[in-house]
Amino acid sequence: MKFLPRQQLTRVIIFSLFFSLTACNMSQRPIGNPQAPYPPSKSLAVGDIYHLPTGVKVTAGEMTGAITDSRIIYVGETHDNPASQRLELQILKAMAERYPGEVSLGMEMFNHEQQPALNDWITGKLSEKEFLKAANWQNVWSQDFTYYRDLLQFARDHRLPVIGLNITKELRRKVAMTPLDELDAETRAQLPAMDFDDRYQRALTEAIYADHSQGGKMLDSFLRVQTLWDEAMAEAIVKTLTEADPGHRMVVVAGGNHIRYGFGIPRRVYRRLPTSYLLVGSRELVIPKEKEKNLMNVVLPHFPMPPYDYMVYTEYESLPGERVKLGILMQEEANRVVVATVVPESTADKAGLLAKDILIALDEVVIEESFDLIYELNQRVIGERATLTIERDGMPLKLELTFTPLAKSDRHGAPKEHNKQ
Repeated sequence: MKFLPRQQLTRVIIFSLFFSLTACNMSQRPIGNPQAPYPPSKSLAVGDIYHLPTGVKVTAGEMTGAITDSRIIYVGETHDNPASQRLELQILKAMAERYPGEVSLGMEMFNHEQQPALNDWITGKLSEKEFLKAANWQNVWSQDFTYYRDLLQFARDHRLPVIGLNITKELRRKVAMTPLDELDAETRAQLPAMDFDDRYQRALTEAIYADHSQGGKMLDSFLRVQTLWDEAMAEAIVKTLTEADPGHRMVVVAGGNHIRYGFGIPRRVYRRLPTSYLLVGSRELVIPKEKEKNLMNVVLPHFPMPPYDYMVYTEYESLPGERVKLGILMQEEANRVVVATVVPESTADKAGLLAKDILIALDEVVIEESFDLIYELNQRVIGERATLTIERDGMPLKLELTFTPLAKSDRHGAPKEHNKQ
């Protein structure tokens, strides 16, 4: 029998033990929760901030002091929660203070076609109303501008470039309706390089559509659009950073599903431009009853990573004050704004407004298009009075308005061909 030298025998034993332990570990489940390896306190409260990878609770100042070390800060928002936009503004202020003149704000809420309007806003060439009209805000994003006013006003006051990251509705529609290899050459030339092999993104997409019955084609369509959305925004971010000075930094704000877990925009940016970044998000602890209808009925997969580096716990808030609604559906016909329908018991109904009336002015503000009325109503408050000038049967007529809340049963969505106010 041939014996191994003592040293060689020791190596064999060590290697055997190593591979045995490795194989054993590979078959075991992870210790704890990969999304929260150090779970936050069970007594979470609105305003708490946790660094999820370590489970350490921090102050707002400690968070901003740490995250501004990174070149890109991604902030995942809930679009209709003012707490999200306050967080974005807090982070943008911290970045601008630490790196004056070297920070841009990238926003999902705008696309590249709106960039000229954004540039004119930042340089002070447009009033708020002129900016929103030039950017076609009402048709492109359509959320109440009040959510983003403070963020964009800060960027304007400090001359911080605002970059429209999104794609146009037309491109999104084409990609949704047609497989990529069937698109015309002109449309394909507008597409960024797209990676469809991310299993986590596919799992998220499938989860969102889990309780839908449209089938595989609808799922494939949504996956194409989601990938296009993330890749195009990533491409715009990289373009901004590579064309700027090496020290330039960026705060990126987008919906949570584009940021959370890092496989949406962040990973696609890093594929193009390896650079430092952090993810900041929020979770609503308090959800008022009137906000429950806005929640998605989706059970997310258990992804093997924390959703964000920092999580800020908030309340699901509403904008302060009730939004003024006239109580009409209107449409534009031959350069005129015409009443299509009047909601019963609304401000318009009580003032005597009728279908087919032509809207001329609200007080001294001339109504040339639907946006003129929409913007002006957003400046009014419940209980305020105004004079509405209309044309009826070819004759001018003045109606006295007192703005009252719209009955809850009438607060439904309007058909696409109408504007509701």
